[in-house]
Amino acid sequence: MSTKAEKTTAYIIETVAPIFNKHGYIGTSMSDLTDATGLTKGALYGNFENKEALALSAFEHNSKILLDALDKAIGVSGSTMDKLKSLMDFYKKYDTFTLPLGGCPVLNVGVDAQHNNKLLASAAKETIKEIEGKIALVLENGVNKGEIKIPVSPLQFAKQLFTMVQGAVAMSTITMDRKYLLNTMTYLEVLVKREL
Repeated sequence: MSTKAEKTTAYIIETVAPIFNKHGYIGTSMSDLTDATGLTKGALYGNFENKEALALSAFEHNSKILLDALDKAIGVSGSTMDKLKSLMDFYKKYDTFTLPLGGCPVLNVGVDAQHNNKLLASAAKETIKEIEGKIALVLENGVNKGEIKIPVSPLQFAKQLFTMVQGAVAMSTITMDRKYLLNTMTYLEVLVKREL
């Protein structure tokens, strides 16, 4: 059972994670955080060493939600192609999925923190590597089972695939037009069938 302090810490993280993700590390003020949580600045700092520690915990929270959803998408039973189709289906609805998170944590935090918070930028980079690794493992297993053939290494293919996915996420976010996401995922489904 969680202690009161653990419950308070979890409440703070869950409440502020979308705020940090949407407004960025610099763009999020302590008053934004106290207004959202209903707690004092002292109470926030009683649970976290500083704003950076809180922002990192918030990113890790959103990142875990994303990674768990990806595990579910690629963990479907069936062939490698079934798993890849499930991944594409997940990303077709990605804008809806990330809405409660304040947007895509990889894109938002990765870009925002690049020049103002090395710790957050590094955490975003690690999440990218983890996602690419998950996709590469699906591909590698498919090659080992003889279900697919890849002209390059599974990791290289996974990196290119994820680059196109994140490009679609970025364009969809910037233009506020989800067709970038839908059209790219539809194209990637065709590409995956053709290439693999």
